[in-house]
Amino acid sequence: MFGTHDLWLFILSALLLNITPGPDTALVVARSTQMGLRGGVAASFGIAGGIVVHIAAAAIGLSALIAASATAFTVIKYVGAAYLIYIGLRMILSRSAAVAESTAPAQTTLPLRSVFWQGFFSNALNPKVAIFFLAFLPQFVSNDTPSKAIAFLFLGVVFIIGGTLWSLVLAAVTAHATSRLKATRRFQRLIDSAIGAMFVALGIRLALVER
Repeated sequence: MFGTHDLWLFILSALLLNITPGPDTALVVARSTQMGLRGGVAASFGIAGGIVVHIAAAAIGLSALIAASATAFTVIKYVGAAYLIYIGLRMILSRSAAVAESTAPAQTTLPLRSVFWQGFFSNALNPKVAIFFLAFLPQFVSNDTPSKAIAFLFLGVVFIIGGTLWSLVLAAVTAHATSRLKATRRFQRLIDSAIGAMFVALGIRLALVER
């Protein structure tokens, strides 16, 4: 179909890759915990938008450039790492400030638009994702297909649909599980600090990655 082969194996592999914990999972869980289902949905669609960037880049060859150029990889890597660390520190510091200013449970007022762009940039600025797609997608593209770009885009759409559905399920489960606890100030503090620290750790880990 569309110049691909072993589509069932691709779907299975994509599912396993999507459920593997990482920055995307952490962001969906964080925003679903803080803002409920709407926050998780906004993060999920932002992440999907970031994946679109990587799929398009793989289709037109930009991912190959990033993989081949040490400078391009390093620049994107450090920008992405800095952004992850920024998100983590903002979660930790904003919660601490809110608790210090009020004895009532702090409520997250981050606009959904901002949550969407957080998901978008945290994914789009990760060069590991770009190189992953460059290495992963060609394995399911037929050698004799007349247009490898169309095959890449088709596989990308399948990957995005599966990944977004998983993120939405994760958002719904997380929002439901924490709906009775999120009004507790202590719980809010703990979850924000824990996930914020996770983002800082993921950012540091990305900064240390070698090409």
